[in-house]
Amino acid sequence: MMQYKILFILLTQLLITKVYSQKEPLKVGVVGLTHTHVHWIFGSEPRGDIKIVGIVEPNTELARQYADQYKFSMTLVYNSIEEMLAKTKPEAVTAFGTIFEHLEVVQAAAPKGIHVMVEKPLAVNMEHAVKMKELAKKHNIHLLTNYETTWYPTTHKAYELAKKQNAIGDIRKIMVHDGHKGPKKIGVNKEFLDWLTDPVQNGGGAEIDFGCYGANLLTWFMNGKRPNSVTAISQQLQPENNPKVNDESIILLQYDKTVAVIQGSWNWPIGRKDMEIYGVKGVIYADNRHDLRMRISEGYDGFDEQAMKLEEREAPFDDPFALLAAVVKNNVQLEAYDLNALDNNMIVVEILDAARKSAELNKTIHLKK
Repeated sequence: MMQYKILFILLTQLLITKVYSQKEPLKVGVVGLTHTHVHWIFGSEPRGDIKIVGIVEPNTELARQYADQYKFSMTLVYNSIEEMLAKTKPEAVTAFGTIFEHLEVVQAAAPKGIHVMVEKPLAVNMEHAVKMKELAKKHNIHLLTNYETTWYPTTHKAYELAKKQNAIGDIRKIMVHDGHKGPKKIGVNKEFLDWLTDPVQNGGGAEIDFGCYGANLLTWFMNGKRPNSVTAISQQLQPENNPKVNDESIILLQYDKTVAVIQGSWNWPIGRKDMEIYGVKGVIYADNRHDLRMRISEGYDGFDEQAMKLEEREAPFDDPFALLAAVVKNNVQLEAYDLNALDNNMIVVEILDAARKSAELNKTIHLKK
């Protein structure tokens, strides 16, 4: 009888510990404030999934601007990632500096068993990406990449209709369009503009900044299959605003039975993040975050259209930092080639590297099998 009582007590304690750990916010460090997507994590913290325990930003003036806006103490701010990790001991860190700095963040965090989420794309090139992957695997950490379109309900509804329900038949073509008028034209702050238009710190121009969205989505839709070939053109249409990088990019991907077009641009007159998926029976238009249309072919040019206005997804699949917390706490396990997953984003960087090379050499790049 005593053994059963002890077993009952142990099981009860285990259950309490599990429930408690699920409710406790994930302790997160924020590395860098020069990427303005950092507003996202400050806005997300009040949900209760995470608690920001430390911030790395050597630019004191910039840090103070965020402190004033979000009412946090400057005692949270450190000059180096090493100091922040030692003093605050976060469970995970999020990178909101330059893309080039993503490797440095993983190099500092991974050996301490600290998980990492970076803003898109994963890395500036395959050399950095391979090093990051090796560190993540060696030290058994999660290394996630965050894209805005991952959180669009339309992204996931389009996938459900096209892939799970086969609503439009076999997919033959996917077109992804992302971008805006250009960083300077839309008024990004100086700290962001300085590195976003730098070929080293950003890895390129619009082809990196916005081409990565399409590469990420296509890798997911294609079940992790790499394209057979990559053909790209890039151009600089705003030399006065983007003197060091290209601001126009078109990337063509060829798969066994599907072709894809990625248009990442800083020259759209109207900002956009949308996708078109063409099957043998119809087409799905993911027009924006909430609006989706599906057309089923009727005759030559006729169609039956269904329009949908979608609600936000359920937690934690509606917010990057809620998902980060769920993954780290083992409440969610990412599927293979998930939009956030490392295996997907290694292929993204491979595609972007091939696109850069293709545009420079003016030739199609065939990926090695």
